[in-house]
Amino acid sequence: MPSKGSKEEPETGCQDAGPGDESQSAEQCNVSRLRSSSVEIREKGSEFLKEELHKAQKELKLKDKECERLSKVREQLEQELEELTASLFEEAHKMVREANTKQAAAEKQLKEARGKIDMLQAEVTALKTLVITSTPSSPNWELHPQLQSPSKAVFRKGHVRNKSTSSAMITAASHNAAPEPVSRECKEVDSILFAEFQSWKESPTLDKSCSFLDRIYREDVGPCLDFSKQELSELVRAAVEQNTLTIEPVASQALSVMKGSAEDCGGPNRFRSQIVMKCALSGLPRTCKHRITLGDSGNYYYISPSCRARITAACNFFTYIRYIQQGLVRQDVELMFWEVMRLRREMSLAKLGFYPNEI
Repeated sequence: MPSKGSKEEPETGCQDAGPGDESQSAEQCNVSRLRSSSVEIREKGSEFLKEELHKAQKELKLKDKECERLSKVREQLEQELEELTASLFEEAHKMVREANTKQAAAEKQLKEARGKIDMLQAEVTALKTLVITSTPSSPNWELHPQLQSPSKAVFRKGHVRNKSTSSAMITAASHNAAPEPVSRECKEVDSILFAEFQSWKESPTLDKSCSFLDRIYREDVGPCLDFSKQELSELVRAAVEQNTLTIEPVASQALSVMKGSAEDCGGPNRFRSQIVMKCALSGLPRTCKHRITLGDSGNYYYISPSCRARITAACNFFTYIRYIQQGLVRQDVELMFWEVMRLRREMSLAKLGFYPNEI
């Protein structure tokens, strides 16, 4: 800023100078004033910009803190969601196991009840036979002991029993006999299999090249999904691996339309037998209660209960493996290993022809 003395000097100079110098000094005075005003404007502008910059920096710091807080909240929510999903999956798995156990117990009770009903029906039939064979002309002495002489009645008492009734009572006794105690299953971890599973668990993948899945493909999945119809077997295996296979029960109305032969059972209730058709995988005439579709194709393939059990066992294994690969199973490594071994055993049993009676 020019001082007051500097401002007065041009003015005295302007007064002492001539007419030509007055205009020049006036211009110099205007230029100096403009320079001083521009310096003032620059200084004020720089101060204003510094203040705005300081405010903007404060706002950015506040926004950074808010973003950091929101990111922590999001991470916490994601972790809680994963834990909730894992717990729901474990609970659903547990409920399915309990339901299967209850279903097996109910089916066992149903079979026992049917056996008792058959036994009672046999006893009723035997009693009816005894009653019918007893007539006034030829009475049945065993049913009417009062018609016998005292000596014969005493002799027969406690020693004669109808054969049908005795056989029925023996059958009932055999049914009511206490079952033998079942020995508990012993388990021992195989070190090689467990090491392969642990190595796979560290970085789970669905690639067949890893030693864990390569062994299961060779020993379990391959034999389980190896059917007589090779071309369709390969398609089924690919659909199971890609999770695009669908199994659905066949309605009785649809079965009646399909080709097959049905014979009358000849029972008292006149039930019709199941429709027998050729299984698409084995090529043998079987009672096909289910059918499969591969991907989005509209083609249906009717399969026998044995083939359905084999496909279901393989699907259960791949489903559990996918859950582990997606991080949905939160269990101890040894528990997951034994679950995998159980699913492998189901595939082996299904390959050997064992399957539940209700399929």
